[in-house]
Amino acid sequence: MNTIISRQTAAGLLPTRPRDGHKGTFGHTFVIAGSRRYPGAMRLTCEAASRSGVGLVTAGIPRSLADVAAMALLECMSLPLPDTAGGVLGHDALELALPFSADKESVVLGPGLSTELETRRFVHALVPRITSPLVIDADGLNLLAVEVSILAGRKPCSTILTPHPGEMARLSGLDTRGVQAQREAIAQEFAAAHQVVVVLKGHETVVASPDGAVAVNSTGNNGMATGGTGDVLAGLLGGLLAQGMPTWDAARLGVWLHGYAGDCAAQQFTARAMIARDVIACIPQAFAALVVSE
Repeated sequence: MNTIISRQTAAGLLPTRPRDGHKGTFGHTFVIAGSRRYPGAMRLTCEAASRSGVGLVTAGIPRSLADVAAMALLECMSLPLPDTAGGVLGHDALELALPFSADKESVVLGPGLSTELETRRFVHALVPRITSPLVIDADGLNLLAVEVSILAGRKPCSTILTPHPGEMARLSGLDTRGVQAQREAIAQEFAAAHQVVVVLKGHETVVASPDGAVAVNSTGNNGMATGGTGDVLAGLLGGLLAQGMPTWDAARLGVWLHGYAGDCAAQQFTARAMIARDVIACIPQAFAALVVSE
C-alpha cells in the first residue's frame, strides 16, 4: 500500500543531533560532480549538502575547475581529480576518488559530470567499488543506463537513484510517456529488481524501496521545474545519508524537505521566477517546520 510523506512523517525521520556533537559526529559526504561545461552543478550540490546538517563536504572535481571551486565553495573542501583535455573526469580519476571515498559516510555522484566516453569508464568502474551509501543523479544516471547491471556489485539498499522521468525511461528501457503513465509501478519494479531506493522526481515525487514500499511526497510546486533543483536534492540526500540515515528514510525526508523549501521559495520569489539557489536558501525554513527546538 502506498503512503503519503506528510509533515508528521518527515518530522519522525529527522536524525538526532547530540548537544555535544562535532563535525565528525555529523558525517562527511563526498560529492563527485562538475565539468567544464557544467561547473554550477558542483556548487549547487555541495551547498545543498552543507545545508543538510552534515559535518563536512568535499567536492571531487575536475582538476581544471580547482580555481573555480576555491572561489565558489566557501564552506566545502575540494579534491581536484585528473581530467581530460575537454575538462571532464576520466578513468584516471579513479586512482584518487576511490580511496578518498573509502571512509566517507556518503558519496554523491553525477551532477554535471557529462556523458563523455572517458567519464563513462570512470563511473562504471567506480559505482560497484564504492562501499559507502551512494546517491546517483543526473549524468551519473545517464551513464548508468548504458550498463545498469553494474548495480549488482553494490550492497543491497545502499544506493539512492534520483531520476526525472526522462532518466527513468532510459534506465528502464521505456519511453517517458510510459513512465509517467505508471510512475509508482515503474519505480517500484526498478527498485526491487536492482535493490536500490528510487526517487522518481516530478509532481508528487515517488519514493520506492526494494521491499516494495512506495511513498508519495506531499510538498513541492511547478516553480521547481528549473535547472539545478535536481542537483539540490542530490546534495541534500547525500548529506542526510552521511548523518547515518538508512537510504529509505533519507530519501523520504529529503524529498519532503526539498519540496517544502521549494514551496517557501515560491512564496518569496513566485513559482514563475524562482531558481535553484532559492530552494537552497529556504532549506533552513524546511527544517524549522519540523523542529520545535534543538
